[in-house]
Amino acid sequence: RVLIAEPWDIGPGGYQLGHFPEAFLEWNDRYRDTIRRFWRGDDFMLGPIATALAGSSEVFGGNKTRSVNFIAAHDGFTLADLVAYRRKHNQANGEHNRDGHNENFSWNNGAEGETGDPAVLAARRRDVAGLLSLLFASRGTIMLTAGDEFGRSQQGNNNAYCQDNELTWVDWQARDVELQEHAYRLAQIRRQWPHLTDTRFLDGVAVPGHDFPDVAWLAPSGVPLTTAEWEMKNGGALAMLLVHPHEPDGPRLAVLVNRLDEMCPFVLPDRLDFRWHDLVAERDATLEIECPPRTIMLLGERRTWV
Repeated sequence: RVLIAEPWDIGPGGYQLGHFPEAFLEWNDRYRDTIRRFWRGDDFMLGPIATALAGSSEVFGGNKTRSVNFIAAHDGFTLADLVAYRRKHNQANGEHNRDGHNENFSWNNGAEGETGDPAVLAARRRDVAGLLSLLFASRGTIMLTAGDEFGRSQQGNNNAYCQDNELTWVDWQARDVELQEHAYRLAQIRRQWPHLTDTRFLDGVAVPGHDFPDVAWLAPSGVPLTTAEWEMKNGGALAMLLVHPHEPDGPRLAVLVNRLDEMCPFVLPDRLDFRWHDLVAERDATLEIECPPRTIMLLGERRTWV
């Protein structure tokens, strides 16, 4: 049995995120807004994005996350519209664009809505791919709305509950197959790597019997982030290095986060008898690797001997 709470309602005391019994998983809108604001480029977001990736311990009590992580849902912008519209476009709903949320933490990559500009379209696809990667790399339960894995649009309508037509129907013929394959690969990686599906909170404490922690937060240079780096106004790059506590001597997983507009070189930690592998591109990786602009990379260690 799975119990899931949508923890907000109208009226005083209606917002109850984090206050449900432990049997419940909870839709986490704070996670949603943190991911959106970080990828949009808001200031002072390096600490919040790490907390979101680690399961949102600031929200949930106990020793494990109950977060239902999502970036878009059945209401609000679709994932594709999130990176294509700075404001809502709900005129078709007949309420003079007064309905729906006004603050969506969205951006349009240089053009509002539909465009034929190949540079804008490429930037949007890259942003959706990055957002999907952040979602699948986060501890907690994933929620993905049908069609968001291949670029479904509602033409900027963020309150389309009243539309039963082409605006809200899932157009399977027009889907972005390349984006769909990316989402499929992310799902495969998440299934193969228990580092991502373990629900216990990451605490950075050394794994029993070993000198390394369950998670290390590294600067692109490969050394732990300093307090000053955590608090950088425009901080946009870090690496999350994960060890699975049930197999502390086994392969580690690295999530490289680069929301910057330029290539970011990362230095990966070396270890005897292991080599790094790019899990998304499915190819070997070097210890010094360049992460493309506004991209999330997932890398796993593989043994060099059997």
